[in-house]
Amino acid sequence: MFYSLTGKVVFTDASNIAVDCGGVAYKVATSLNTLKKIAGIGDTVTVYTYLSVREDAMELFGFADTAELEYFKMLIGVSGVGPKAAIAILSTFTPEDVSFSIASGDVKRITSAPGVGPKLAQRIVLELKDKMAKMVPDRMSSSDFVQSVIADTSGNKAEAASALIALGYSQTEASAAVSTLDPNEKVEMLVKQALKQLMRG
Repeated sequence: MFYSLTGKVVFTDASNIAVDCGGVAYKVATSLNTLKKIAGIGDTVTVYTYLSVREDAMELFGFADTAELEYFKMLIGVSGVGPKAAIAILSTFTPEDVSFSIASGDVKRITSAPGVGPKLAQRIVLELKDKMAKMVPDRMSSSDFVQSVIADTSGNKAEAASALIALGYSQTEASAAVSTLDPNEKVEMLVKQALKQLMRG
């Protein structure tokens, strides 16, 4: 029904934005990754949308680019994965990270997304592994892909990831643990925070 919305941002919170399109403001649920890309209140944005229709509710989901929207659709296509779980995964990982985690069968990493337990993560891997394997960049091994993810991580976060690998954690675990942390923190603090996450996992 809706392909995209273009208009001025009139409201944002931790999981939603409202876009004013010709005097009608549409509330759109979205991921943290999209929220980071969306301009501030008063700026004009375009979000690519998906309308979820249930017996008791209709909810609009929107993303900053079509890639994230496609991953959202793939995730909710998995049995037992609702929009909230898909949003949690896309708030924790970039689409590229999602591809690699599923393609490599890294169930533990997927469970680091809030509300995603081991059984659900296993189902996601089972149903999407073949499809995601085709999305990992061509001519790039799994280890090379993870190294590129870490390389894209700026400064202190990259050092913290390297420190975690030196402590015996896998490249995938290290990358996941530092991905959501504040890059302005000192390396020592980042390592401590990442270790807490890894121990909870």
